[in-house]
Amino acid sequence: MTIDSSKLPKHVAITMDGNGRWATQRKLPRTSGHNEGLKTAKRIVKAAADLGIESLTLYVFSTENWKRAEQEVGFLMNLIHTHLKGELQFYKDNKIRINHIGDMSALPKNIQKDLKECMEDTKDFTKIKLNLAINYGGRDEILRGVKNALSQGVDFNSLNEADFSKYLDMPECSDVDLLIRTGGDLRLSNFLLWHVAYAEMIFTDTLWPDYSNEEFISHIESFTTRERRFGAEKAKK
Repeated sequence: MTIDSSKLPKHVAITMDGNGRWATQRKLPRTSGHNEGLKTAKRIVKAAADLGIESLTLYVFSTENWKRAEQEVGFLMNLIHTHLKGELQFYKDNKIRINHIGDMSALPKNIQKDLKECMEDTKDFTKIKLNLAINYGGRDEILRGVKNALSQGVDFNSLNEADFSKYLDMPECSDVDLLIRTGGDLRLSNFLLWHVAYAEMIFTDTLWPDYSNEEFISHIESFTTRERRFGAEKAKK
């Protein structure tokens, strides 16, 4: 099947679930799953860029993930730090623009510095925009958006959806067209609650480290065959 480029989703979001279970199945420490998951993420980012997708948002670390074991949280923070420092050339080679979504203020100072430097170094790239959701929660984003609007003296009586979107974490991106979740769970897990209002959704049992480029492309193909009505009546033939 050949993908019709005119029907490509502009914005794809992925909940990268299953790293820990992947490691457990192999009697490996959970950290091994996160390492493998990072390799998968890198492959999928490049595949999305090569397809011509405009924006890709990855659920890296949620506001709820702080509840995990201290050792695992520390490993994840170090993995994020190492990746941002070590993969800058990969972003440059593939013209990937990095953006952070989530509450940056609660992240360790070195991660904040890494993110700011990475966003500055890639700000002029236009092949694909990669939103890294780190310390991100959908409800938290909406609440921060309300506070942001209030701080700027917005007249809430005249506020509409388009205007409010400007106060959220990625105002330059269109709404999510396709949400993919690996790992078998059938829930949103507080991810992009505002942005997925009319997103097409695909859930796969594949654990994230095993998620292949071929499966990703098959999910993009599936999206191109769907009829999106946005609440309207189905078109008559």
